[in-house]
Amino acid sequence: MLPDTWHLTEDIEDFLARAGDFLRSRPALHNTPLTTLEKWRTQPGAFTPGSVLFGRLESAGETQAIFYRPPTRRLTLTPLSPERADALAVHLTGLGHILAGVTADHDTATAFAEAWQRHTGATPTLRVRMHLYRLDTLTPPNPHPDGYSRPVGEQDHDHLMRWCRELAVDLGETVTIDAASWASTRFAEKTYTFWETPDGTPVSMAGLNPMIAGMVRVDPVYTPAHLRGRGYAAAVTAEVSRAALAAGATEVVLFTDAGNLTSNALYKRLGYRRITDWAPYDFAYATPTS
Repeated sequence: MLPDTWHLTEDIEDFLARAGDFLRSRPALHNTPLTTLEKWRTQPGAFTPGSVLFGRLESAGETQAIFYRPPTRRLTLTPLSPERADALAVHLTGLGHILAGVTADHDTATAFAEAWQRHTGATPTLRVRMHLYRLDTLTPPNPHPDGYSRPVGEQDHDHLMRWCRELAVDLGETVTIDAASWASTRFAEKTYTFWETPDGTPVSMAGLNPMIAGMVRVDPVYTPAHLRGRGYAAAVTAEVSRAALAAGATEVVLFTDAGNLTSNALYKRLGYRRITDWAPYDFAYATPTS
């Protein structure tokens, strides 16, 4: 049998031509690379040729896993065994690569973080533990809050950006979100829905990533702190989930903070079921890297 081989490239079209079928074979589990790569491929200004390193693990003529490392130097991985995670760490260190962190399913990310520590001395720190949920049977919230949903339009853009800034602060993200930077943020490519009270006041929002391989990810969901606990997030999440299904989605997924018991209970009541855990690790080095 031929040995495992990592093929590296900076050509996104060549990478997708060779790895696309593999990614589409498990759209729920591969939702992050699918949506990120589609954004880079289609959205003007989102991708700079030559700025991202792509890797494809081939075994017996078949793609078994992929990674990509953008300018942030954070590695995103699809599932790997501990042995393959260690082999990848050896391969990348041998090529002189320095990483700022890794994001993958919990077992893969943990195995790679431990391997990276062994081979580089970097100290990995788990940023947050997350759950990945997939919609089973949508169950409308009960009780249902008064009000209605409506698509977010151009006239709402300032309001939308303000809520995205508030959400970023809640998540500890240091990003700039304004009219000039909007197109380059992770919020830009989504469609949004507001939940409004009967008098027309927006009280919650939810976004949807563009559908790819029959998969849609709900992201983000946000309710201002002073309006939480009234069922608005459940109502708007149910509405965008229903809209995704109506548009033909066969997989509707979302991520949660594993430590947020309220949101996890909410999504379970709506019919979402956990399929795996997720983990982003940061790497710290004793000697600053250039």
